[in-house]
Amino acid sequence: MTRGNVEHSDRRGDADVLRVIDAAGNRAREGLRVLEDYVRFVLDDPHLTRLLKDLRHELAALLADLSPSDDSTPRLLDSATRLLAARDTPGDVGTAIHTASEAARGSPGDVVLANFKRVQEAVRTLEEFGKLLSPERGAALGQLRYRLYTLEKAVGHTRLNRERLADCRLYLLVTSSLCRRDVETVVREALAGGVDVVQLREKDLGDREMLALGRRVREWTREAGALFIMNDRPDLAVLCDADGVHVGQDELTVREARRIVGPDRLVGVSTHTIEQARQAVLDGADSLGVGPVFPSTTKAFDSLAGLEFVREVAGEITLPWFAIGGITPENVPDVLDAGAGRIAVSGAVCQADDPREAARMLARRLALKDGG
Repeated sequence: MTRGNVEHSDRRGDADVLRVIDAAGNRAREGLRVLEDYVRFVLDDPHLTRLLKDLRHELAALLADLSPSDDSTPRLLDSATRLLAARDTPGDVGTAIHTASEAARGSPGDVVLANFKRVQEAVRTLEEFGKLLSPERGAALGQLRYRLYTLEKAVGHTRLNRERLADCRLYLLVTSSLCRRDVETVVREALAGGVDVVQLREKDLGDREMLALGRRVREWTREAGALFIMNDRPDLAVLCDADGVHVGQDELTVREARRIVGPDRLVGVSTHTIEQARQAVLDGADSLGVGPVFPSTTKAFDSLAGLEFVREVAGEITLPWFAIGGITPENVPDVLDAGAGRIAVSGAVCQADDPREAARMLARRLALKDGG
């Protein structure tokens, strides 16, 4: 092959690579916009909307300079113009090839799943062909693809758990030693009053005692059609067939708890800052505890996150979350005004003379918040 033919082949190869990158880049940006519109307009989730928008802009920046890293040849055209010059939509053999699944979307969830896969596949193509131009660009695109996997999980978890926990507004944390009446009476009466979730939080019982009590709470909540969550102990959550486990910032991580309870049970996590709340969404938590909001008679706190933290979470995150910490019938209006739609209580019900009426009062306030 003569030198002239080699140069012509290199130029042809460069045009072909640009054509691939143009098509894959368009697919990725289009898919990201679909996903961004879903979390923006369907989920109304500012946190996930911001993450998807940032990722879309980072992708655009990576495609803005397509010069090879070792290329010193002067370029007369910018990258966007070179991509347009390489585009050949009429000559694209793939535009006439379609499958039945491409035309079928049964629900918004199907749209989300299809577009995450579309974007991931497109970014993989960009990563591989980007390596022909720059190993660094290929590596950056690879890291972007990994972030897409995390966002797919976060969006999916938010969508799923908004459905799973749609009717769960009032969450009761029970410690038997802090109950004014016996624990069975308190739990049963609270459930009758409108409690949707019961968490067993025992720090002083031995494992056998806690497991036995957990199995009884499981029976009471199942009879009432409520959820049962075990605090801190994913192993006991499995043994007593709880619906899930709740962990704190100093206990097992969401990932570690998930390995024990499996994919089907709920994993909740306590958060005290907006950064922790954002990270919990990406970690795959199913729900958040947001607080502490006020001083509590049942648990000591080193510091209070306060109502400002409730406002921050309400302004960003739509994964189900429960405001927690010292909430009573007297201060619950302030919590609801700050943006909470779910609350977790302990002393307000467990130490009440009439747990059923205390729960009913709180449930009524939550119903009014929802316009019920």
